[in-house]
Formats: sequence, structure tokens, C-alpha cells
Amino acid sequence: MLANVVNVWDALVLGIVEGITEFLPISSTGHLVLASEILGLRNEQTHTAEQIAAVQAFEIVIQSGAILAVLIIYRKEIFEVIQGVLGKSERGLRLFINMAIAAFPALAVGYLTKNFISAHLQFLGPVLAAMAVGGLAMLVFEYWYGRKPQVSEGKGLDELSPRQALLVGCIQCFALWPGMSRSMVTIVGGMSVGLRRTAAAEFSFLVGLPTLLIATGYKGLKDGKLLFEYIGGASMAVGLISATVFAALAVTWLVNFLNRRGLAVFGWYRLVAAALMFFFLYKS
Repeated sequence: MLANVVNVWDALVLGIVEGITEFLPISSTGHLVLASEILGLRNEQTHTAEQIAAVQAFEIVIQSGAILAVLIIYRKEIFEVIQGVLGKSERGLRLFINMAIAAFPALAVGYLTKNFISAHLQFLGPVLAAMAVGGLAMLVFEYWYGRKPQVSEGKGLDELSPRQALLVGCIQCFALWPGMSRSMVTIVGGMSVGLRRTAAAEFSFLVGLPTLLIATGYKGLKDGKLLFEYIGGASMAVGLISATVFAALAVTWLVNFLNRRGLAVFGWYRLVAAALMFFFLYKS
């Protein structure tokens, strides 16, 4: 086994960053790319192409920690979905159908464009552009949403129709641009079809499960050899555990925050963060 590119401390930092940012509408990819750049894990002068590919794979695979956090927090809903699949819960079956419908477009388009995304978009420049575009989109959406009548009301998950779930799924395709934020586009999509803020966030978490499971599973199988050679078991374990803990904290906090403050603060954060990242990393 070769020397690890990502040591335990690097893995801890990346796990914390992933956990905090995966379900907040601020782009986990953007923050992970930035963190890897600061830690020197993507330096083409000191790392081979295979080592950098291993780092990129690690950034995706540690999303498994965020998946585990949602499974724990929403275990009742997940159990009801399982019951629905087994024909024992009508509500669970409806939720399963809506989750599957919403997940399909991004999975299909992502499969068709995965090589283009890896070759051209999973780098700092395109990621920063996506963070800025997404931040501006959030501010515009929040302004529009705030001018709608009776914005305090909205649908719950039980009232979401398959057609509306499909629309959320189509909007989720924008998240294939790394840095855009899957959480952001699905929350915005859910609110666009009439879900109240908290229901939109919860649907975003649940829809993320099949999407993230397939993405992390595919990456783990495809680049498992690179992960074994350049990351190692200890770093993988630390990254996954820290991502799980901090994702659980972030999910719990976000649901409460959206009710009180909305999305605008995240939009401003994205614009400022993208500008600062661009200045400090490209100033030379």
C-alpha cells in the first residue's frame, strides 16, 4: 500500500466540511474543493493524476456519512417507505413513488454526463462560478417567494403529487453542475411547487438518499482501488464518522432556521464566499 495522500487530520477536516455543507444550500462540493485546495490535496505539482483522482473520489464517498445521518434522523419516514414498498402503508408508498420520481431525472442525466462533469466541471473555477450563480438565484427566488400571498402556508409531504415531484426532480438536474448545491435546488424546487419551507427541506433530504447512495456507490466501486491505495482505512473511517455527526447537526439546525429566516442569508453567503475564494486563490 502506498503512502496516504489524505491523512487522518485531512480526513477529519473534509468530513466536518462535508457534514456541515451537504444539506445546507451552500454547496458541499464547492467547500470540499476549497478545503482540498487549502490542504494541498489537489496540487498538480506535488500529486499525480491518480492521487488527485483518489482525493476527488474521497470527497464523494464521504457523502455516505451524510446519508447515514438522514437515515438516523428520519428513520420513521424511511421505515414507513419500506412498509409502503411492502404494501403495508399507503402513505409510505406515495412517498416512495415521489422520491423515486424526483430522483430519476438527475440520476439519468448524471449518468449520461458524468465524464463531461469529471473532465470539465469538478474544478475550482467552474465550482466558484456555480456557487455565485446559485447564490444569485436564491436571492431572486426568495424575493419572488416573499412577494407571493400567504407565503406562511404551504403543502406538506402528503400533499405532493407525482407531477410536482417530477418537476422537483427536473430542477435537481441543475445540481449536476458542481458547486450549485443539490440541497439548494431541491429546496427551491419544493417551495416552487407549493411545499412549505420545512416540508421542502425534508423532501430534499429524503430525495438525496437515492441520489447520494447511487453516486457514492458508483464512485466507490469505480475508484475503490484508488481509495485503498491513496486514502486508507483510517482516513476513510474518520471522514465518514465526522461527516455523519456534523450532517446530523446541520440537518436539525436547517429545518428550524428556514422557518425563521428563509433562504436569503445563504444566497448572500454564497456570493461572498465565492468572491473571497476567487480573490485568495486566484490573486496571484
